[in-house]
Amino acid sequence: MKIENVVSAKGLAFIALFTVLALVASNINFSTVLGAPNQTFTFFQFMGPIAGGFLGAGAGILSVLLAQVVSFVWLGKSVDLINILRLAPMLFAALYFAKYAKGKIAQAIVPLACMALFMLHPIGGQAWIYSLYWLIPVIALALPEHLFIRSLGSTFTAHAIGSIVFLYLLPSTPALWIALIPVVAFERLMFASGISVSYIVFNTLFSRVDALVKSGVLSIDRRYVLFA
Repeated sequence: MKIENVVSAKGLAFIALFTVLALVASNINFSTVLGAPNQTFTFFQFMGPIAGGFLGAGAGILSVLLAQVVSFVWLGKSVDLINILRLAPMLFAALYFAKYAKGKIAQAIVPLACMALFMLHPIGGQAWIYSLYWLIPVIALALPEHLFIRSLGSTFTAHAIGSIVFLYLLPSTPALWIALIPVVAFERLMFASGISVSYIVFNTLFSRVDALVKSGVLSIDRRYVLFA
């Protein structure tokens, strides 16, 4: 995507639009984070990653970051290390989604690094099997291109980052991580499904809008436009 299109009035308008939509989604709770009762997953988990697909890596990450920062301030979250680091998972999810079909070695580094960090931790090392989930975004890069696989790799990349933040900053036990294994499977399948559906819905909507304004900003995947 050309930088002059992104910084144009139309480009900035689309970034602002996606930021507002992401902000709304981030304020609708989906489920609590097990083991961290004061933390929640929101519908932002469904649409945050796809920003990279429409706006490109740089603008997509910027949009996701803006939405999270505004939500952070709006909800009056405390400015502590864990809350700040909790901004990172969705940024890496958007990056993975944007770069899914290219830069595959770089995309594999993040989940593999998280596996190493998990296994090196005294608690994580006793529940090392949990970190095998992060082979999924690596394997996804070697499989034929598919929206659900792309979404699954993206959400497990976010999961890897979030788990490392949790492991290193909050008290836990090996038993907790082992108990979370089936929960994670259900949770991430739900998120991947939500990401896939969101991508189809927004491809359809944005294709109509982009046809009217001819912004040259959005990357529309015509394979996922309904009623074309």
